[in-house]
Amino acid sequence: MFNRINIVPRWIIFSLDLIICLFSLGFAYFIRFNLDINQINLPELSRNLLIFSLINSTVFYGLKSYAGIIRYTSAQDSFRILIAIVVSNALFFITNLILIAFYRDPIISNAVLIINGLCSFLLLITYRVLVKYFFIYIKNLRIDKRSVIIYGAGEMGVALKRTLDHDSKVNMRVTAFLDDDERKTGKGIDGVRIYHPSGFYKGLNEQLEITDLLIAANISPQKKNEIVDFCLEHNIKVLTLPTSPVWVDGHINARQIQDIKIEDLLEREPIEIHNEIISDQLRGKRVLVTGAAGSIGSEIVRQLSRFSPQMIILNDQSETPLHELQLELQDRNLKNVFYAFIGDVRDEARMETLFQSLKPHYVYHAAAYKHVPLMEHNPSEAIRANVMGTKILAGLAVKHQVMKFVMISTDKAVNPTNVMGASKRIAEIYVQSLFHSLQKSAETSNLNGKEKTITKFITTRFGNVLGSNGSVIPRFKAQIQAGGPITVTHPDITRYFMTIPEACRLVLEAGSMGHGGEIFIFDMGKSVKIVELAKKMIRLSGLIPNQDIAIEFTGLRPGEKLYEELLNDTENTLPTHHEKIMIAKTREYDFDYVNKQIEDLIQFSCKSKDRQVVVKMKEIVPEYKSNNSVYEALDFQLTEDK
Repeated sequence: MFNRINIVPRWIIFSLDLIICLFSLGFAYFIRFNLDINQINLPELSRNLLIFSLINSTVFYGLKSYAGIIRYTSAQDSFRILIAIVVSNALFFITNLILIAFYRDPIISNAVLIINGLCSFLLLITYRVLVKYFFIYIKNLRIDKRSVIIYGAGEMGVALKRTLDHDSKVNMRVTAFLDDDERKTGKGIDGVRIYHPSGFYKGLNEQLEITDLLIAANISPQKKNEIVDFCLEHNIKVLTLPTSPVWVDGHINARQIQDIKIEDLLEREPIEIHNEIISDQLRGKRVLVTGAAGSIGSEIVRQLSRFSPQMIILNDQSETPLHELQLELQDRNLKNVFYAFIGDVRDEARMETLFQSLKPHYVYHAAAYKHVPLMEHNPSEAIRANVMGTKILAGLAVKHQVMKFVMISTDKAVNPTNVMGASKRIAEIYVQSLFHSLQKSAETSNLNGKEKTITKFITTRFGNVLGSNGSVIPRFKAQIQAGGPITVTHPDITRYFMTIPEACRLVLEAGSMGHGGEIFIFDMGKSVKIVELAKKMIRLSGLIPNQDIAIEFTGLRPGEKLYEELLNDTENTLPTHHEKIMIAKTREYDFDYVNKQIEDLIQFSCKSKDRQVVVKMKEIVPEYKSNNSVYEALDFQLTEDK
């Protein structure tokens, strides 16, 4: 019933405030004369009440102290009322000073003014607070309300608590706060006590009958995982809020409260990168990003836009995603120039047009085929996209004197067990050997007195990224929404995970520090067991694994391996100035030999001779051993031939 009460008109609040102030003045007289009404000069009191009503009316109207909605009274409202009381009483006090200066009696006793100021402020605030808590009490009378504990007693937590209190559509009652700051333990906010998280783990959740925990603080991923694991064990639903930049008009909206996502739990500590160095290199330059419409390419573009390049060239063969990306970027980055160039990296003539007309200074090569099972069945296309496309772009980069060429590779290129990984390893070998060949040529030219600048080729290698096209997490989400089952290839399969923004930040950092010929590998953290990932996602959805949602094991897919690697047995690493980035020490290849082998490989792929393609790949990359693939027989055949 009370939820349907309309907001009271402002004139009623104005009148009520004025009546309370007049009552306060009369009460101040009553106290001033020791509760003896006979000592009060009634004509004087009547005159002062009239004057006081006029002054207060003017002050209240000017400061709009009556404009707030009483049930949502805040500290700002209290401050506005305080200012109004001080101003109105100060006018009387100043009048008294003027009268005394001219040897006249004061219009009102200063003692009465002080008492009146205190009483009127107290009464105006008290009736507002009583109305506010009355509505909160009525809201919390709902029988089916959920008991919520908020993790974080800071600004965000307090704002969230007040939002929940005032939103009649939210069926939540804040029972307690949790905060790691021991100085806050035992204190209270709006009548709600603050506890240390250790108490929560020791039974506080059962004592308070907590049904939901709402994270309203910036906490480390490790701490977040501890909280979520505990809550899942005790059937407590975990909710979270977006970061403050996406709050509506700087305020929390109850609709922004959302279930915590598995991506939140796989995040790691934020990575610091040297933006100044990257900015110095890219400012005023033209930067080409291939595969710009993809998950990695598009994020690289977004991050590049912060460094004030002259132009960012968006290259992709997919029309609709590229158009959508261009519109998004134009809306968000009005100061940058984005040029969408549709073209296939396998089309040398089209790429020549791009380089000749737009003349990029930097190239970030993210275009590739990357789905392991699909490439296992289509090796010729894998070579044409991942190897031939890279070769064409690398050649054009050298021809048009590009300053740096950064190639995005994958951990599947290490000891590859599938066509996709082997194709990326061959691309790595090509750009490395090309750089070393250019470097030797430049050294020879320098000896002859001819200064020669060469393109620096840099490779970055990392594992799976959260939310990328083909990631396992969107698939698991879709399977859970469909009621299951969740399909996992093997009970022991593990993968490294990294967020897309994190991976792209490291790509930019590695690209800025590279001098050419390096393969940079990223610290991927700990590998995650996919079956445990699936179980946690089910529990986060409020369901029970293998009871509400079944988990089925389907067997390894063609070319898939149980454990991903970032280095092969013959490689080790060198540190860099960034603790998350290392340089893989790999053996050098003769460019002429590599170029000849890759030319033969491309010829086979252009004729769709898949078997010959795979044989040649195994010849170029001896560590490539097929796994769970029709091409495993080739490994036995090559072994026997030796």
